[in-house]
Amino acid sequence: MDCYYRFQFHNQRSIVIMLLSSICSFLLASICFSFKVSCLESEFSLEGDYLLGGLFALHEVQHATPLFSPEAIECSRYTFSKSGHQMFQVMRFAVEEINNSTTLLPNVSLGYEIFDHCSDTKNLPSVFSFISKNGSIKPKENLNNYQPKVIALTGPYGSTQTMTIAPLITMDLIPLVNYGASSYALSNKLQYPSFLRTVPSNKDLIEMIIRIIQWFKWNWVAFLGSQDDYSEDGLRLFNNYIRNTGICLAYQETLSQRANYSLTLKKIDMLDINVIVVFTVPQHASNIIKAAIANNIQDKVWIASETWAMNQQLPREPGIENIGTIIGITERLLYLPGFNEFIYKDRGTADAGHNDGANNEFKSNSKTCNQNCDYCRSLTAEEIINENPTFSYAIYAAIYTIAHALHKVLQCDMNDCNKNIIVKPYMLLEQIKNLDFPLNGRQVKYDDNGDPTVSFAVVRWHTETNPPRFDMVGIYNTYPEITFTINNSLLSWHNNVSVPFSNCSVECKKGFSREPDGFYSCCFLCKKCPRNSYVNYSRDPYACFPCAESEWSDEGSTKCKKRSVVYLQFAETSSIAVMVSATCLIIILFAIFCLFAYNYNTPVVRSAGGSMCLLMLICLIMSSTSVFFFFGKPTSVHCLMRNVIFAFFFTVFLSCMAVRSFQIVCIFKMAAKFPNVHSLWVKHNGQWLFVGFFSVIHLFFCVLWMTISAPKAFGDSFTFKDQIILSCEMGNTVIISIVMFMGWFLGFLCLLFSYMGRDLPKNYNEAKSITFSLILYNVSWIAYFTAHFMLKSQYIQLVNAMTQLASINGILFSYFIPKSYIIIFQPQKNTPAYFQTSIQNYTQTISRN
Repeated sequence: MDCYYRFQFHNQRSIVIMLLSSICSFLLASICFSFKVSCLESEFSLEGDYLLGGLFALHEVQHATPLFSPEAIECSRYTFSKSGHQMFQVMRFAVEEINNSTTLLPNVSLGYEIFDHCSDTKNLPSVFSFISKNGSIKPKENLNNYQPKVIALTGPYGSTQTMTIAPLITMDLIPLVNYGASSYALSNKLQYPSFLRTVPSNKDLIEMIIRIIQWFKWNWVAFLGSQDDYSEDGLRLFNNYIRNTGICLAYQETLSQRANYSLTLKKIDMLDINVIVVFTVPQHASNIIKAAIANNIQDKVWIASETWAMNQQLPREPGIENIGTIIGITERLLYLPGFNEFIYKDRGTADAGHNDGANNEFKSNSKTCNQNCDYCRSLTAEEIINENPTFSYAIYAAIYTIAHALHKVLQCDMNDCNKNIIVKPYMLLEQIKNLDFPLNGRQVKYDDNGDPTVSFAVVRWHTETNPPRFDMVGIYNTYPEITFTINNSLLSWHNNVSVPFSNCSVECKKGFSREPDGFYSCCFLCKKCPRNSYVNYSRDPYACFPCAESEWSDEGSTKCKKRSVVYLQFAETSSIAVMVSATCLIIILFAIFCLFAYNYNTPVVRSAGGSMCLLMLICLIMSSTSVFFFFGKPTSVHCLMRNVIFAFFFTVFLSCMAVRSFQIVCIFKMAAKFPNVHSLWVKHNGQWLFVGFFSVIHLFFCVLWMTISAPKAFGDSFTFKDQIILSCEMGNTVIISIVMFMGWFLGFLCLLFSYMGRDLPKNYNEAKSITFSLILYNVSWIAYFTAHFMLKSQYIQLVNAMTQLASINGILFSYFIPKSYIIIFQPQKNTPAYFQTSIQNYTQTISRN
């Protein structure tokens, strides 16, 4: 008989509802009159105290024909879906199991009304049937006055189908507990206030796919989808979530049913992409896999979304074993205890009825469109049981969710329910949001968005067996805590190779940083990090970070090592030897000072300079003390004392030595030739003016040195890669050069005057001793500067200290020790008579010449 609905409208209080109802009246008055519907009451409908709605795709519309008149689709004209029929049976099984329970809804029976929902937009009659009451949809003043035919419903399969009908359901707060729509957009409670689902959303599924990609360290992947809300939502989420993960989406495309699949796969192959995420509905997934087989696409990794991860037909396609490894993501719990027995029992009853003859084949009943399934009776129990079980638990959990909510609303106990309570859909919705109950080892509960806890399994397709096998190789749970793991030992790869390579670039070796190469972040070149730098891949693989000053590294390092800090230790043998030598030198100098002071009025001391000789000894003693500041950890004070003390006092000594050499020449040679000059020199104490002048000038530059750019401690981290040599920085080069030049200039004057007085009396002839001591002085410092440029270690400071000692020792042993020897061991030569004889002999020699 013809099937249609007449809709009556009352209370024109809502313009939106009136407009919607007018459209529905126009559509439904014109549809379904051209075909008859026959159905078994036990299949599509069941009487009960409370009626549930169910929408299942028993048929699939591959290529919908555009219509130019408002008529509904006749699903039975299209391709039959075994998977959809199995889902249909799961709902019937769940309702029967609940009705047989004596504790969940005691003395309360559930009924159902099920429709074949095969189209995205042309299945509105079934929805209107659910929300109607006695064939009418009335605008309502409030939810308490509204009682639709069903108290809740489940389905339909697919995001687009769900988003099409959801506004009609949710505007009346009828719980829509969905089993097969995963679009993340449905989590928006402002748009879909009464939508809940028992399958994870695309957000969870995409996170799972990204975890798999990261687990195997892939970063060069393709994403293929279909032109529907499910795939487009997944692609959008995938693009958002791979940011800052190092994964590059090298190719992406949403394909229509008539797209050129071969061309798409060839593009992916040309880009060397070996991991392909197929996030699409089963029909498009089938087209993609068949195209891969036809185009001989080999050795790829195919990641299947949950819609086709347990597909029963595709693994049987000839040649599928050559395309690579197929990894699927599906619900972890797929087996429903008692379902097989239910199907065998149902098939047995149906077969008996089927044999009664054509006239009794169906029990006619006046039904709405799309409650007809001519092919359903021809299926065997094994065909139903062996179909794709991906959504079985989700449907099962959806029906139990509604039953548990009804249990709460009716205030049921273990024996009875309060049937006097008028159950409204919104009352069920309120209870569903707070549900938390176990079901077959899983916990059923919903978050604020109406999304369930996640329990995914990773399955590996084995297409080489007959029948094909799906082995679980990994899990992903979010309850009671997030856990993800894959058992690599269970996951065999195509042709038994190792983990397939799907990266834009080969990973850099240790110690190499990445250098961008092209548009994608995962395409790069490798560059070895230079010395004293390192690469930290967790921090930034594209940069070589410099080591701290106290650290070092070789080329191509991933971390820095601590430098050892070295300096001249007090306890070193060489340090002790130098300090003992300096101590002995100071003792000897002090002893000579005392000796000369005691014999101050003797000719030897007077000829050596008298009081100036004592000043010379004091300067040498002070210069010797600077040696002790070369040992121990350098500080600014150490650097100042070791350099400035020696530089100043030794320069004062050289000025005394220079003026002493000049004075002897002046007495014996210039007094006769230039008496006036000699007279002025003696009258105005020229020797002390000379020493004072040079001392003040030198002191000025030393003070300038200390104030403007004083010597200071610094760590030499350039000479040795693994050491920091603590030393002293000399300071301003110009000032240091002036200070050193003054010393060298005075030394030159000493040599000059010594040469001029080489023929003086023996007792006054100090040319040899001065020349020897100054040559030793210059050679010592030349040797030091040579070593300074060649020897790069803390021991250059030891050489510096030894050079200072050598300079002082040269003066000591060539100038002061001979005089001290005469004073102590040859006192006969330390008399005025002896010195007078020497002068007379020199005068006679000069006169003869």
